[in-house]
Amino acid sequence: MSAIPENTIEVEHLAKSYGSTVAVSDLSFTVKRGEIVGLLGPNGAGKSTTMRILTGYLPATSGSVRICGYAVASQPDLAKRHIGYMPENNPLPDDLRVSEYLWFRGRLKEMPRAKLRARIDEVLELCDLKRNRHRIIGRLSKGNKQRIGIAEAILAEPDVIIMDEPTIGLDPHQILIVRDLIGSLRGRMSVIISSHILPEIEVTCDRVLIINGGRIVAQGSPTELRREIFGHTSYRLELSGDNAALPDLLREVDPTAKIATVSECGPDGFCAVTLTTESEGELGEQLLQLLPARGYRLRALSRTLPSLEDVFLAATRRSWDARLPDQPVVTARPPLPKF
Repeated sequence: MSAIPENTIEVEHLAKSYGSTVAVSDLSFTVKRGEIVGLLGPNGAGKSTTMRILTGYLPATSGSVRICGYAVASQPDLAKRHIGYMPENNPLPDDLRVSEYLWFRGRLKEMPRAKLRARIDEVLELCDLKRNRHRIIGRLSKGNKQRIGIAEAILAEPDVIIMDEPTIGLDPHQILIVRDLIGSLRGRMSVIISSHILPEIEVTCDRVLIINGGRIVAQGSPTELRREIFGHTSYRLELSGDNAALPDLLREVDPTAKIATVSECGPDGFCAVTLTTESEGELGEQLLQLLPARGYRLRALSRTLPSLEDVFLAATRRSWDARLPDQPVVTARPPLPKF
């Protein structure tokens, strides 16, 4: 088998239409070997359609997808050998035991018997399923079934893992297990995850693709997306002192620092100040040293970063605004009709 290329997933100008309805439009991106990428978007944005095309379950209208160098459209058998896929509503056989199902799936993936038994033990341990290995799948909870789907996806140690909503239906303890499991794949397998649990995506993923209306509207690491969309970092201070002199004093720390809001001071003389800066560095230590030295009393200082949820909402809102049709400008009141 040929060497795995640096980009294990290559998508170029991907499009999918259902009659006059466009589900995916001119989608292009790559995923590097060992990279974990989150795929985000509102309902109906095209995430699941994109994943089904990547895995070969759904043909594209136009464009191309290559998995580990193999074209999904023209070389589906070779491409699928490199993919582990967990769909959102993972169909599992209710009448099989967990270990029986994994053995069955492993043999379908042409895993040798000598290796398969040990690998099943390994994925059961990784997915916290060892106590359920002999239980019938239909009698298990939804959370356990989700973890069986993850175990099956990674069973054959494919180069690419594609997971659609892997943490749906899991309790907080199970979510932590899945987070650690996905993190353990970094550097060994390329992973694409679709999820509505944005904090999990932020913690787990190296890079995020935000899709809306079938198009990529933003992409990059969470830090890069914050910088691109918001362009600033915020600090919140609770202090007392001369507020009029504060803007000039802050510019000594950072020329881009600006006061965004100042609350009304309380009876104790303290007020809350929010400042923004374009600096990527940490300014907290400098503020803690400078403000008391200039006569200010400082009782609280915190740095606030926009969450991935803030980034997601801003990126999708920006894309919706960009697609709104131009509205005619009304320059005068139209004349009233005559009766």
